[in-house]
Parts: sequence; structure tokens; C-alpha cells
Amino acid sequence: MATALLTGIGLAAPTGLNAYLPLLVLALSDRFTSAISLSRPYSFLSSSWGIGIITLLLTIEIVVDKVPGLDHANDLIQSPIRPAAGAVLTMAATSTVASINPVIAMILGLLVAGSVHVAKATIRPGITLATGGIGNPLVSMAEDGAAAISAVLAIFVPLLVLLTLVLFAGFLLWAARKRQRGPLPPGAPSSSSKTSFQ
Repeated sequence: MATALLTGIGLAAPTGLNAYLPLLVLALSDRFTSAISLSRPYSFLSSSWGIGIITLLLTIEIVVDKVPGLDHANDLIQSPIRPAAGAVLTMAATSTVASINPVIAMILGLLVAGSVHVAKATIRPGITLATGGIGNPLVSMAEDGAAAISAVLAIFVPLLVLLTLVLFAGFLLWAARKRQRGPLPPGAPSSSSKTSFQ
């Protein structure tokens, strides 16, 4: 029970960064390994059609998220999709465990994925402003890497999910502090660089 729940939550968290990478990792793991076995209706994810659709959506997401301006529009579009994907992944990972209520699994997935998505959408405008958009593709690639690694760990080494959840929690706290301070306009001195005059 605990392992399945860790796997589900561990898959939901990176979904807040990229909805389709964890879905593809889960689908391929079910299709080609014995690490996880999806029951109906979630087994559609690992069908040829399911993998094809996820791969197409992932390709669009990866390309659009690297383009300054389009990435913010993409974050808006993904606002309902990422939490929903997190809910589906948590329910899929725990579907064979009778003691885990699917509604509880759904709520956990929604909350975890939704929190990470809000943090991502919060800090992106600041990165765009600070770097003139140049930093967006690099940040997006780092997010994709983190999503892929976290999803793989969630399936094959679920105990490490606790570590990844700590890292995601740190990310959420950092994003919340950035939001409270607000982005600095280019060239504006930070609070640490201001000189007080008596």
C-alpha cells in the first residue's frame, strides 16, 4: 500500500512541471517492464494508441515551453491539465490496492500536481523579465529533466520519492517567497545592494 501511494504521489509531483513526461514514463514502464502493472481503464495509457497520443502531446509541450511568451500561454492552458494528469497518475498507481480509496488518491494527485504547477507558473514571468526570455529554454529543459528523473525514481525506487518530495517542497517555498517579493525590474538594485544614508 505505502509503496503504491509513494509511486502515485511521486508521479503526480513532476506532472506539475510537465503533464506528459510522467504519463509516458508510466505507460512505457507498464508496457516494457514488470515494475508496474496498470489495471483497466488505466491500461489504455500503455496501449499503442495511448503511447502515441502521449508522445504527440509531449512533443508539443516540449517545443512550446521553450519559446518565451508561448510558454506563459502554455502554462495557462495546462492549468487544468497538469493537476488532472497528477490525479490520473495517482489513481493509476494505486488502482490495484483495495485499501486506497480512489477519491483520496485523486485528491492527493490534484493537490500535489496543482501545487507544483502553480509554483512553476509563478516563477516563470520573473525569469522572463530578468533574462529577457533567454533563460526560459534552459529552465524548461531543467524542468523536463527533473520531471523525467522524478517519474523514473517513483516507479523503480519509490522510497526515494520522499527525497524528491522534499526537493519539490523546497521549490514550492522558494516560489512562494519569490511571489511575495515580486520580480525586480531589469537594472533595479536588490535590497542587499541598497545603501542607507544617515
